[in-house]
Amino acid sequence: MDWNRRACSRRGHVTYAPDEAGLRDRLHADTPQGEAWRCLRCGDYAIGPVAASGPADHAPLVPRGAAIRDRLVIRVLAVERFLRGLLIAAGAFAVFWFRDSQANLHRVFESDLPLFRPLADKFGYDLTDSPIVDEIRKSFTLSHTLLLVISAALLAYALIELVEGVGLWLLKRWAEYFTVVATAAFLPLEIYELAEKVTWLRIGALLFNIAAVVYLLFSKRLFGIRGGAKAAHAALLGESLLEVERAAV
Repeated sequence: MDWNRRACSRRGHVTYAPDEAGLRDRLHADTPQGEAWRCLRCGDYAIGPVAASGPADHAPLVPRGAAIRDRLVIRVLAVERFLRGLLIAAGAFAVFWFRDSQANLHRVFESDLPLFRPLADKFGYDLTDSPIVDEIRKSFTLSHTLLLVISAALLAYALIELVEGVGLWLLKRWAEYFTVVATAAFLPLEIYELAEKVTWLRIGALLFNIAAVVYLLFSKRLFGIRGGAKAAHAALLGESLLEVERAAV
């Protein structure tokens, strides 16, 4: 896929007229339809007036190629983090609500449970020895203080996920560091849960989070990996069309 042309088709071309005459001439052309300027992203000539002008050093640094793909991956990760944060926040409020309605829900559960026995018997499911029913009954015995602590912990976790999601969507470098640290910190807990009980959901979540940490570390050059922030900025400059043409001049 040509990521440069894909981005230009969605967002439009990015043109710039440098004040330096030699560099300006390499980006400009006259056509029967009027003047045209090379797009700093895809390199094609776009007919029409230039979008901006000034010294070459003040030209916008336009992501190209792999950098555009990386931004797409980061924003997909941001959406996943944001949706997860909303889901966990909903769980936190549900636990808090359950704390105030625990006794009433217990009475309703015990009174309505026999109504499901005929249906469970048809499917061969024993409600009497059901581990799910046992876990629900245990939840009714939890203290209000413990439920409040659980709700607060879930809300704090949700806030972490939401901060990650917003920061990654805005393509902030601090959010990449924050996501790596926060995700890596919860990996031991996910491994412990997997050791307690293996499910495809837990396996998928663990592999996804490990992949996200590894991807961010190496592709974004965090913590000095592959040269760190300076190397990442140099790579972005190296792909800049304006820098290529300046070197040619």
